[in-house]
Amino acid sequence: MHVLTVAYGHPSDPAAFDDHYAATHSPLARSVPGVREFTARHCASLDGTRPPYHLIAQLGFDSAADLQAGLASPEGRAAAADLESFADGGATLFVAHD
Repeated sequence: MHVLTVAYGHPSDPAAFDDHYAATHSPLARSVPGVREFTARHCASLDGTRPPYHLIAQLGFDSAADLQAGLASPEGRAAAADLESFADGGATLFVAHD
């Protein structure tokens, strides 16, 4: 399994971010070809301080080739382009694999 993790920084308007993520971005991400698993969770710290990220999403693919093909697809490009419309706190992307 190859997992693309997207760690979203804190947005200027968390409610607007969450609304856009739920209504627009999550459906775009779920539509990327090859996605086998999708999770998105808000972050909290153990000690009550502000966590480093607002939300972390993970998209699981069967292989590196599937991940690359998914990101290069029209759906993958649309999801990437959508980041500019709501992720003003930035987004860090990385891949983990078995």
